[in-house]
Amino acid sequence: MAKTATMMTINDTAQWLKSRDKFLIITHRRPDGDTIGCAGALCHGLRNMGKTAYILRNPEVTDKYLPYVKDYWASERYSPEHTITVDTASQDLFTEEAKAYLDKISLSIDHHPSNTLYADYTCLDENTAACAEIVCGILKKLPCGIDKTSAEQLYVAIATDTGCFSFANTTADSLRIAAELIEAGAPHAELNRTLFNARTIGRVKIEGLVNEGLEFYFNNAVSIATITRDMIALTGAVEDDMDGIAAIPGTIENVVVWITIRELSSPVDCKVSVRTSPGVNAHDICKRFGGGGHPMAAGFARRASVDKIKQELIAVLKDFV
Repeated sequence: MAKTATMMTINDTAQWLKSRDKFLIITHRRPDGDTIGCAGALCHGLRNMGKTAYILRNPEVTDKYLPYVKDYWASERYSPEHTITVDTASQDLFTEEAKAYLDKISLSIDHHPSNTLYADYTCLDENTAACAEIVCGILKKLPCGIDKTSAEQLYVAIATDTGCFSFANTTADSLRIAAELIEAGAPHAELNRTLFNARTIGRVKIEGLVNEGLEFYFNNAVSIATITRDMIALTGAVEDDMDGIAAIPGTIENVVVWITIRELSSPVDCKVSVRTSPGVNAHDICKRFGGGGHPMAAGFARRASVDKIKQELIAVLKDFV
């Protein structure tokens, strides 16, 4: 149930952080570059101000993103006075470790319009492409500012949430902020290669199977990709190889809705990613299944088989395409 949350601006949030101490920062399940980069940059900045700050250990962080948070992990003995979530729209996205803090979230910093206002205080701007844009604004209002380390962390966050600035959510502000981060020392060329261009053999193989299995509906306006556990086992792909894979079915000409259905722990435990072109609302599609997100990038989880989910999606998509 949503709390009576106090909404705060970037200025309010900076003052809130300045007047408090002993922070614990929480990232979401299956963490992406945005939640990781935000957590690392915020924790680093708070420490530079002389604050005590840690990040709650997230066992789902992959090798690609681990370097940005591993030096900030909290010990099991750490007792925070204030807990902060970053890029986390709802408590459904909490890891098992984070569930101990379900009723103790002091501050939520987020950019998802679907945020359920579960924290005591919320700093929310749904017009930003990445939560990191908000964190960047907050750090600039604090004595710590942004140094080379936090610039790199924030660049990772913004670049991954915008598909290296190729997604439709990219704004002029996104590009301006990225330029500021580069000026502050973010090694953008190295990061772009690592995050977007360098591919493992497992990634190349899984991409081949995804492309081979693409299905098209509604006169090719909708493409659906499937990633099964068998496909992952066959190719030797690891979790890092799944990063950004939801964009693949959207590379087809004239497609306006592209969907990736991925089996997780079993053939009836699936994660669904929905991406759309302007004019079709991905959040509204996913809301039909209890999920949500952004107008052009959203998702949901479903306890059903891939075939069953496809049937349900096709029935719903008739209202959108």
